Amino acid sequence: MQATQGKSPPIGIAEDLGQDIRRILAPNPSPMTFWGTNTYLVGTGRLAVIDPGPDDPAHLAAILAAIAPGQSVSHIFVTHAHLDHSPLAARLSAETGAPVLAYGDARAGRSAMMQHLAQSGLMGGGEGVDADFTPDLVLCDGERITGDGWQITAHWTPGHFGNHMSFEIADSVLTGDLVMGWASSLVSPPDGDLTDFLRSCARLGRLSARRFLPGHGAAIEQPKARLDWLVAHRKAREAAILETLTQVPLDTTEITARVYADTPQNLLPAARRNVLAHLIDLMQKSQVAPVGRLQADAKFTRSQSTCSSP
Repeated sequence: MQATQGKSPPIGIAEDLGQDIRRILAPNPSPMTFWGTNTYLVGTGRLAVIDPGPDDPAHLAAILAAIAPGQSVSHIFVTHAHLDHSPLAARLSAETGAPVLAYGDARAGRSAMMQHLAQSGLMGGGEGVDADFTPDLVLCDGERITGDGWQITAHWTPGHFGNHMSFEIADSVLTGDLVMGWASSLVSPPDGDLTDFLRSCARLGRLSARRFLPGHGAAIEQPKARLDWLVAHRKAREAAILETLTQVPLDTTEITARVYADTPQNLLPAARRNVLAHLIDLMQKSQVAPVGRLQADAKFTRSQSTCSSP
């Protein structure tokens, strides 16, 4: 299910979304970024910029052009360290003098399992990671930053990426790539973690949000319905993956061919990473096991129940 997307906004033009929030679309459309990255400007005097976006001179110029006479930038927030969200932060900081705030660098926030898998070097991954990203200031989970006429609460919401944060502003939540209306999120281990993804969705569901403003695509005006769909979608994928493993062990390529049979060829690599994320989650729940060493190309089999019948 896609939430209503409507027409793509113009690239490089600051659009008013209400609540003193404006959006500027970056010029980086693709199958993985949809229309492009949404950069948000918050406030009317000393502004916060959220997700400066890719390292693109035209997008930097568009952000600077949206800063009116008498305005300035006081804070630069980054939802996560992917190349379509964080690289421009350093150049924008150099232009404005504003510090960059995030949960940590590109390795921050990984679960113990994902840290172990990253150190093993057997998982692949690393797609689109801004490996050089380091914030000036590290945000804590639940930290409130008060600016000129605005307050932002930072929520640590790993899943799509370990250092992913969502930013609550009044009754809007800027959800980065965790929740989007046009597609479900890529979860690619060891940077992504499906166990964390589902926990983070549950956490966002406990907030009193009227709308979600995602990193790509249109605003989500029915946030609870979108969260419910995303969780149900993941559960359906999980059930389909388990069903494929009822006969013989299979690897991620074989499982993907069965579970994502209608997916366009150019999106199958991302689908394989999502399948791997599901398998690791299922392994941690003792429902599947790798045949031999756990690695990206391992075959998996259903675990045999050790419970006895009453």
